[in-house]
Amino acid sequence: MTITATAPRAAAYRGKLRWWTELPLIAVVYALYSGARLLVRGDVDDAVGHGADILHFEQLTHLDPERWFNQLFTEHAFLGVPADFAYASLHYIVTPSILVWLWLRRPTHYRTARTWLLISTLIGLVGFTLMPTAPPRLLPGAHGFMDTMAQYGSYGWWGTDASAPRGLGHLTNQYAAMPSLHVGWSLWCGIMLFRYGRNWFVRTLGVLYPLTTALVVMGTANHYLMDAAAGVATMGVGFLLAKPALRTVDRVQGRVHGALAARRGQAGAETVVASSVPGVTPVKVPSPRTVSVPPGAPGDADRDPDASGGSGAGRGERSRMS
Repeated sequence: MTITATAPRAAAYRGKLRWWTELPLIAVVYALYSGARLLVRGDVDDAVGHGADILHFEQLTHLDPERWFNQLFTEHAFLGVPADFAYASLHYIVTPSILVWLWLRRPTHYRTARTWLLISTLIGLVGFTLMPTAPPRLLPGAHGFMDTMAQYGSYGWWGTDASAPRGLGHLTNQYAAMPSLHVGWSLWCGIMLFRYGRNWFVRTLGVLYPLTTALVVMGTANHYLMDAAAGVATMGVGFLLAKPALRTVDRVQGRVHGALAARRGQAGAETVVASSVPGVTPVKVPSPRTVSVPPGAPGDADRDPDASGGSGAGRGERSRMS
């Protein structure tokens, strides 16, 4: 005999997660990230000093490829223009698309992946707060970097303020280079594609996307190599914290639900009796309960048979006597 099992629907794997609760959660975290990112711009001189220190450290260790990439993108528009488009758009398109894909096609992994991304984003915000850093394009001209976003601005919608559209530069923080969440988010996307993709093409994209993003952020002079490395480290810490955070949330939810259930049970065990007398407060009395009688317990059927029989016999004798 052949038994055919029907696979559970995707909704069964998501438990109590619903899209109308997920969207506000992600929107609130991103709004918090964006708003706080603007509020912690820091001092410009400190940000420029931090950027110069990072570049000096990279030069000492011979790990400063960003100048070479920037020169390449500056001299060749066929590299610089696509790189600017990628920097200004993919960050905001690919990441949400991967989240939707996980929700629809990989629901068993969605919650952990989403938590990993959100925690890493908040950690990045801590980095922006503690160490405002000017990107290479905002360092003094002696350092030799060219702002490709400004150079090729006529090709796209962005202005001279990073990837912000023209006229909206005041809505972005240009001194939030450390860590690079462009690289961090692209790494998260790449891991999701490589791990949960079911064909070689999707997995190849998962490898190429974070590598390409790292080249783009350095070639456009928006980040240092150390920024990219810090973005990778940020995602690593977020990954380590994701599952403990979920266990904590589940534990708290379990206790809250248990307390609410106990409260409802206690309320259901009492009945409010309204008083018909004006001015008298209604009282609570225990609700009636059905009590099971164990076998052999004395009841109506177990009373002394002589009691009823005797009474009947007495009535018969009295009848004959009369």
